[in-house]
Parts: sequence; structure tokens; C-alpha cells
Amino acid sequence: MARSQETFNKKEVRNKKEKKKKEKEKKRLARKESEKKSGLDDMIAYVDENGNITSTPPDPTKKKDIKLEDIEVGIPASSDEESDPIREGTVTFFNDSKGFGFIKDKETKESVFVHVNNILEEITEGNAVIFEIEMGHKGPIAVRVKLSK
Repeated sequence: MARSQETFNKKEVRNKKEKKKKEKEKKRLARKESEKKSGLDDMIAYVDENGNITSTPPDPTKKKDIKLEDIEVGIPASSDEESDPIREGTVTFFNDSKGFGFIKDKETKESVFVHVNNILEEITEGNAVIFEIEMGHKGPIAVRVKLSK
């Protein structure tokens, strides 16, 4: 195809494609040059004694020896020692028709679920109660609930 027969639009499209190719080639060459200059040193990061990431290597004089046994991975095991299995609290909510409610523990300030089957005496909202905590299907529940004297 002779170039004299090309329309202005076709020439413009061809020129844009050539310009784009040249720019792409320049970028590729610039990237190659920068890879040669930078290197592995730019990618190295260090962790200091406080656990922060830095670009400077750590000071060897601040090195500490840590025993393998002292490292805990995950959540530490909870101690099963409870000071007093009998707790005191206040009934914050109780629905007689549905048969459940919640007791706010005085020590931990947590709400504990209570069901009508675990109640020894009649309770209402605002009563001070004595109870024990057991683990249920969905979390802690109050059992052997009775009024505080």
C-alpha cells in the first residue's frame, strides 16, 4: 500500500503508535538502568529492639539472649484458678414471659446470661443475687441463682 493513498487520520494513528512504542522503549531502558543502580541494599529492612522496622542495621551491643521456652506463640493459657466460685451481682434484665435475663457481675462488671431453669428463687430486675458461673454452649451462664440476703 502506498503511503500517498493514506488519509490524514491513518497517518495520525500510525504516528501515535510509533510515538507510544518509543515512549515504552524509553521507560523499559530507564527501568533497566535503575535496577542496576539500586540493588539488594534498597530492599533490606531491619527490626530494632522495640520491634520497629528501620533501614539501619541493629546495634550488636544491644543484643539480648532469649530462651526458647520464654517465647509464647498465640494466646496464653488462661488460669483455671478462680478465687471464688460463688459470685455476687445485680439482675440488669429479666423477662418472665420468655424465661431469661442477664446478671451484671460485681467483680468483673460483665453481663452473664441466666435462664429460668437455673434459678432457685424468684428474681426481678434490680435484685442483688448470688450465683455460680458455668460454661454453656454460647458462653458463660449463671447457675444456682438465689437472692442475696
